[in-house]
Amino acid sequence: MTFAGPGELSSDWQPGCPADRGRKWYNCTVTANTVVGVPRETAEGERRVALVPKVVERLRARNLAVVVEPGAGAAALIPDDAYVHSGATLGDPWQADVVVKVAPPTDAEIAKLRSGAVFLGFLAPLTDPGKADALRRGGVHGFAMESIPRISRAQSMDALSSQANVAGYRAALLAAEHLTRFFPMLTTAAGTVPPAKVLVLGVGVAGLQALATARRLGAHTTGYDVRPEVADQVRSVGAQWLDLGIEAAGSGGYARSLTDAERDEQQRRLARAITGFDAVITTAQVPGRTAPTLVTADAVKGMRAGSVVVDLAGESGGNCELTRAGEVVVEHAVTIASPLNLPSTMPEHASELYARNVQALLELLVDKEGAVSLDFTDEVVAGACVTGQEG
Repeated sequence: MTFAGPGELSSDWQPGCPADRGRKWYNCTVTANTVVGVPRETAEGERRVALVPKVVERLRARNLAVVVEPGAGAAALIPDDAYVHSGATLGDPWQADVVVKVAPPTDAEIAKLRSGAVFLGFLAPLTDPGKADALRRGGVHGFAMESIPRISRAQSMDALSSQANVAGYRAALLAAEHLTRFFPMLTTAAGTVPPAKVLVLGVGVAGLQALATARRLGAHTTGYDVRPEVADQVRSVGAQWLDLGIEAAGSGGYARSLTDAERDEQQRRLARAITGFDAVITTAQVPGRTAPTLVTADAVKGMRAGSVVVDLAGESGGNCELTRAGEVVVEHAVTIASPLNLPSTMPEHASELYARNVQALLELLVDKEGAVSLDFTDEVVAGACVTGQEG
C-alpha cells in the first residue's frame, strides 16, 4: 500500500478515499456513490467557499466523497489541511458528479463540467439566462440557489436568506461607520447626545437584520415596506413602523411592482419622511427587475449634513437616485454608499451558512445510499432546477 502526504493525490488515488485523522491518507476502495467537487471561486472579490470542513464531515457520513480544489478555502481563512482532516481530498473538482460553487460559473468553467453532472450555485437565472442555457447544452443539471421555493420545508436551503442576514448586518455597521454622529445615546459630563435615527426601507431578511443590528448599536430604528404584513416583524426587533398608506404585497414573499401613480405618491411621502433620519438603509428589490427608486435626489438634499444612505440594491440599479454601484460618494453633504457582495466581506460565517444551505439541498438530491436521484415531482427540486427536467 502506497501513501501520499497531506492533501496530495497518489498515482492510483480514486475518488472516495477518506483522509484519516493523521498527517497522511492512503489508497482505499471506493465506497462513495457520488463525488462532490468544490472549486476555488474566481469571481473578482469573491472570498466565500461553497463547502466548509464541518459540512464535508456530514456529507462523508452520507456516503458522499468530496474533492476540493487546492486553495478553495484560502480566502475564507480555511486551509487545505482542514479539508483533508475532515475527510475531503484535494484535486480537480470539475469532473465530479456534483459541483458546488457560490458565484455563477464562467463559460470556461461550464466547459469543464461533464455531461450528466449536477451543478449547484447562484446562477442569476432571471438576469443572466445564458448560464442556464450553457449548462443545458452541456447536458448538466443546473440548480440555482436563488430559485429554491421560499416555502417552510425549504428554509434550510434558502441561501438568499442566509446571505441576506450577513448583508443586513454589515449594512448597519457601514451606516455607523460613515455617519458623522454617534449611533447610541450618550450621557456625559458635557451633556447628553441623542441616539441616531435609522430608517430601513425594504424589510425582508436583510432589512430586519439591519434594523436589529442598528438597534443593538443603540440607534432609534424605524422600518418601512409596501407589504403591510411585515409590520409585526419590524416591531418584533424593537423598531417602529413607518406607515405611508401605500401597499403592494406580492407573491413568494416579495413585493409587487408599484403602479406609476403609486410610485409617485410613495416617493413624495418618503421624501418628506426621510429628512428626519440620520441614516437610511435601503434593501428593496424585485427579482429580475430594476430596483425601485425610493430615495430621490431631493430627499437626499433635504437630509441633515453628515447623514448617510447605504443602498444594498446598487447591483440592480439602486434604491437611491444618486447611487453609484460599488462606490461611496458624497452629495449635498450626505454620504451615499452602495457596497456590492457584502456577504463576501464576512467570508467565514457567510461560507458556513451557505455550506449548510448546500448540504440541505444535496441531501434532497441524493438517496439513502448517496447516489444522485433527482425527483422532479418534488416542488423544491423542480423549482430549483433551471435547465429543464429531462434526462
